[in-house]
Amino acid sequence: MQSYARSGGFSITGKIKTALIENAIYYGTYLLIFGSLLIYVAVHPEWHLSWYELQTIGITAANTWGLFLLVLLLGYGLVEIPRSYWNASRHGHLLIKTYFKASKLMTEKADAEENLEDMMEEVRKVSESIKYNHPLRKYIDTILRKCPVEHQEKMGRNMDDYEDFDDKQNSYPSEKSLSKLHKQVIYAVQRHNRTRVQWQILLQQAIHLEDVAKNETSSTHQFVHSFPSSEPAGWFSRYVYTPTVEWYWECLLKCWFYRLLSVVLTLFSVAVVWSECTFFSTRPVLSLFAVFIQLAERDYNYLYIEMACFITIFFLCTCVYSTVFRIRVFNYYYLASHHQTDAYSLQFSGMLFCRLTPPLCLNFLGLIHMDSAISHQQKEQTAYTSIMGSMRVLSFIANGFYIYYPMLIVILCIATYFSLGTRCLNLLGFQQFVGDSEMTSDLIDEGKELIRREKRKRQRIEDGENRRREWKERYGSQRDDYTARNRSSHEMKETSYSDTVNTNNRQAKYSRASGRAERDCIELLQDAEPLDFNADSLTDEPLESESGRHSGGRYLSMSSSRSRIFDDV
Repeated sequence: MQSYARSGGFSITGKIKTALIENAIYYGTYLLIFGSLLIYVAVHPEWHLSWYELQTIGITAANTWGLFLLVLLLGYGLVEIPRSYWNASRHGHLLIKTYFKASKLMTEKADAEENLEDMMEEVRKVSESIKYNHPLRKYIDTILRKCPVEHQEKMGRNMDDYEDFDDKQNSYPSEKSLSKLHKQVIYAVQRHNRTRVQWQILLQQAIHLEDVAKNETSSTHQFVHSFPSSEPAGWFSRYVYTPTVEWYWECLLKCWFYRLLSVVLTLFSVAVVWSECTFFSTRPVLSLFAVFIQLAERDYNYLYIEMACFITIFFLCTCVYSTVFRIRVFNYYYLASHHQTDAYSLQFSGMLFCRLTPPLCLNFLGLIHMDSAISHQQKEQTAYTSIMGSMRVLSFIANGFYIYYPMLIVILCIATYFSLGTRCLNLLGFQQFVGDSEMTSDLIDEGKELIRREKRKRQRIEDGENRRREWKERYGSQRDDYTARNRSSHEMKETSYSDTVNTNNRQAKYSRASGRAERDCIELLQDAEPLDFNADSLTDEPLESESGRHSGGRYLSMSSSRSRIFDDV
């Protein structure tokens, strides 16, 4: 499915073919390694493995890989989640970090726009070389439909299909190169849309945080927005979440709520770390979660057991899965909010969640001493072990890796607390938010200037709309009346002008004893459109007594000149 989603094929058959080839190469390598190991086990004289034991080895290998990832992600989430809520209660810190993100995102946005322009230029060249009568034109039309609308219109204006281009010896691209171009266009358009949406969201967050900082010193206890929403307020905003309630929540209660939540999550994290390091000890029982479950087991309090298990698993899942949402492998894998994630990243995250869930359940059973392979207690087999099999087949994993590897979570938590990974990436040249870094200070200043510029731009747009609205409300009715009066007076002028022209025509026809050619000149002048102003057609003959004016600089259609300006025609 991932290969199908990333394929640039123009048909279902082409995409399936590309996906099958990529997966054959990928899984063929794994199959070769697994076949070699299977032959080695079958030939070895001391090993006699049944199908059940072979199946258990495969499941154990998958869970071992999942547990390896689980501890890495859990060690990060146990520290970062409480710290993120604590930092969210510090408005100044949150605003500075938003400025930093704005600077990085603007760089990425400019890069995405430049990449899109390069792709559109390449599409334009290919579109001009392959015209409508070419067999590959249908692939070009498919690529054009994936382009933004403004680029489609720009390319459509330059198309010329009146010439037969088959006679020319042009070098046309192949279908394979068009598939590659199709794939690049999809990626460029998706990245451009993602950065544009993320920039608008981040801009809104920065403006809101600046509003919170301004309203903290307000004596009226009324939250005032810099840019009020244009949408009409609902009943919740009118009666419940009023400006006064919003001020108390944003400026007073929200920070204390986040601090309290951060303290509670910190206590949960400490309990998880302690239990991960001591769950192998059954006498005495040192794992806190095992103690809670055993206390409820004595009284057969099933409701308490269900609630304790639910809260524990929920917290573990939150720590692990939230870390998955924070992972970004360049632009290859990236989960973006507001429906801006590409299909490949969605499928990759779904596959990662499926790989993490079974070892997460296994780790939870170890924490509460319900897995006999880890706790070495004779208990009834759980549903998990009845489906996944016992881990005792491989004793060095059951008695070694599964017990002692989770202790590394302490080292990972310490490294996360001191931001060692962030500092290492910053030293390698990757822009990371480090408080005592000169690069971070420069990016914060740049982000602040970008937000200020966007605010001025939005303010100008809003002021222009307000002025147009006020002008329409104040002068709209007067302008309508003035337009109606002008229309009626214009009609009256046209009527009087037509009467005057008819009178002049009759006078010119009956009172003058001119020749036929002179009358033809008058008719041509009267039928001309009032567009051409002739300032050079000056004659030496004066006008008749009807006009009484000089002939210089007049509209041809409005004049009744009797000069011989058509004599040379």
